Amino acid sequence: MTHESAHAPGFPASRPRRLRRDDATRRLVRENGLSVNDLIQPIFVIEGHDHSEPVPSMPGVERLTLDRLQAEAAELERLGVPAIALFPVTPAAAKSDDAAEAWNPEGLAQRAVRAIKARTPEIAVITDVALDPFTVHGQDGLLDANGYVANDITLEALVRQALSHAAAGADIVAPSDMMDGRVGAIRRALEAHGHPETRILAYAAKYASAFYGPFRDAVGSAGNLGGGDKRTYQMDPGNGAEALREVGFDLAEGADMVMIKPGMPYLDIIRRVRERFDVPTFAYQVSGEYAMLNAAFDNGWLSREACVMESLLGFKRAGADAILTYFARDVAGWLAEH
Repeated sequence: MTHESAHAPGFPASRPRRLRRDDATRRLVRENGLSVNDLIQPIFVIEGHDHSEPVPSMPGVERLTLDRLQAEAAELERLGVPAIALFPVTPAAAKSDDAAEAWNPEGLAQRAVRAIKARTPEIAVITDVALDPFTVHGQDGLLDANGYVANDITLEALVRQALSHAAAGADIVAPSDMMDGRVGAIRRALEAHGHPETRILAYAAKYASAFYGPFRDAVGSAGNLGGGDKRTYQMDPGNGAEALREVGFDLAEGADMVMIKPGMPYLDIIRRVRERFDVPTFAYQVSGEYAMLNAAFDNGWLSREACVMESLLGFKRAGADAILTYFARDVAGWLAEH
């Protein structure tokens, strides 16, 4: 008798449907679940006062001024959402070739961190470490004389940006730029400048995806990028083993958590990372995934709550510990109701 047959008697001794007979039994044997503790809410921040702007390609998502950001953070905290990820919308006049606004202590991201911590100090604040919102060309790094994103000079800028976020009170800095060696450079700088407890969430496997379009509209980098792309530093969608190497490098350099981005098209990568490294693994249900689902909801083709919950449960089943999703506030509310 084989090992498999010893544990899997045939019908009628084995009737898998017995465990699906009623709600109570289904709940008792459920392998994965979704809770508010799994949710991170991304928020776009703009200059101004008592004002918000809708993002046309992301129905229901708005860019918020700092006062409205504070109110939103308070509501998210009330609902039990543990963390917010901030994405500033940089005015055109503040963008430059060297992205110096990225580490301005009075920059929008830095003021946003302080504003949240002043009102809701317990909610975790995650900041994006990348230069694309601050460069005139919309790339995540600085360009050399040939227009190529230069890795090593970009590291210096990313370190300055990360240190400014830590000084403002960010709990977690999240380098999303995909430059080689940036996690190690940031970790060494945080240690050297008195921020040893600042965590690093590394976008370790970030793919050159077609699903980012609405996000680039939201932060105002799409126009700067023009017809360019980010394929010289973001990962090729055809590669899987490479993602494991990238994750391994970032962990060795001092990352506390790793991110897979996008989410749903890369569930296999989440699973492989979880099985290989068994470290805190996050996933990002990106803007294109959000927009795609909302289009179906708005047309009445899919049920909003049921499909959102199922899509996020898929991340958990694949092995994700937490999920950045624009549905976080809605999901937290649904979970509270149930």
